Amino acid sequence: MIESPVAHRTVDVDGISTFYREAGPADAPVVLLPHGYPSSSFQFRNLMPRLGDRWRLVAPDLPGFGYTRADRRRFAYTFDAYAEFLERFTVVLGLSRYAIYLQDYGSQFGLRLAMSAPDRVAALVIQNGDIYEDQHGPKYEPLKRMWADPSPRALASIAEHVSEEGFRDEFVGEVPAAIVERISPDLWTLSWAQVGRPPGPDNLVHLLADQRSTVDWFPRQQKYLREHRPPTLIVWGPHDGYMPAGAAHAYLRDLPDAELHLLDGGHWLLETHLDEVVALMRDFLGRVHGL
Repeated sequence: MIESPVAHRTVDVDGISTFYREAGPADAPVVLLPHGYPSSSFQFRNLMPRLGDRWRLVAPDLPGFGYTRADRRRFAYTFDAYAEFLERFTVVLGLSRYAIYLQDYGSQFGLRLAMSAPDRVAALVIQNGDIYEDQHGPKYEPLKRMWADPSPRALASIAEHVSEEGFRDEFVGEVPAAIVERISPDLWTLSWAQVGRPPGPDNLVHLLADQRSTVDWFPRQQKYLREHRPPTLIVWGPHDGYMPAGAAHAYLRDLPDAELHLLDGGHWLLETHLDEVVALMRDFLGRVHGL
């Protein structure tokens, strides 16, 4: 297999100059790749060349991350705003049918996109993106205390983690030491370099505080999965303080026919288990998404 080149482009989405990466033929079946916190389309830099021979991969930098800049006068930094922005991005690019990769915050934005137009969803690939509150891991506890009491003191305690060292913990987390060696420090140093200047950290604290709004969406997202049963591949890293293995298995309550694979990694599997994820995605997408 010859790896496909990745193009780096910008497009105007409602007045926001939006950076995105793209690989693969323009007429190929689309795989949409919304990124997680605190990363950007950079997290898909190695996946895209490996699938671009048969699929069109599209990965935007969402506002406030990577190379897409937007202040709070133009963009609200809420989950509702990001979900609406992702939908507008697909309209501007003319994407009418797609598989969606759901990971971390990108799972919330991507699922809301799927719910807004179920007929456009060819498939889902779910990788450490949770919608079952009873399976939340212990790393959620500080966030939940802040959601229950969003006082200035509580927000300040969360703001301490919006830092380069805090970003490192997001990427390395609970991954075993032998596997941590595979995770490049470029992830947290680049992410912090891009968002660490004011008002970037304040915008991210605002977004973290708004994460409590996602819990109310969980029952609706579960209902969408039950009713529409999109073809789904679940590939998961259980070494994850936010989303342990139980968070993956919980999807089978609503998607009993989904394929589930637990790999020996954590929240950022594309950094540690790329070959395994690529093989699973090529097989799955080849069966359900056009080629």
